[in-house]
Amino acid sequence: MTFSIKTIIRACAAPRHRLSCHAELWAEVTRQLERRGEERHEAGVFLLGYATPKHRRVVDTVYYDELDPDAYSSGVCILHAPAFAKLWAICRERKLTVVADVHTHKGAANQSASDKANPMVARDGHVAIIVPNFAATPVPMEKLGIYEYRGGHTWRDCSPRTVRGYFYSGIWG
Repeated sequence: MTFSIKTIIRACAAPRHRLSCHAELWAEVTRQLERRGEERHEAGVFLLGYATPKHRRVVDTVYYDELDPDAYSSGVCILHAPAFAKLWAICRERKLTVVADVHTHKGAANQSASDKANPMVARDGHVAIIVPNFAATPVPMEKLGIYEYRGGHTWRDCSPRTVRGYFYSGIWG
């Protein structure tokens, strides 16, 4: 019999959320975004993991500048087609899927017109997270902008100010 005590506890006792990420991994994501953005431009990352129709769990990352060294050269995050080919190859190799993308903004974590018009993954249910203030620490969870893609360039605002309990970052993530 193969099973994991952690998996069983997570299923029975952990909070129910649409998206989860272990606290240590989330802390590393925000540290890396702050470092890579140099406190002066946007930076971004794809969160990789496992997805079911009801839950997405983050277990790994791929930063935009690892896929495209020029991703931040304009001051905002821009990825070209070859970067996505690399991303999909990494997903196949690691047997994971993109469960969300995260990028920083200078000020508040509001979705820009460009963010709305250009989803990083234009697939229904994809989650985009915006971290305010170029991810300067500390990054309060309640200040994140969290948006779920609904197709046709429409989004559902799932930010903590709008939807409680959508994103969980803790020991059961």
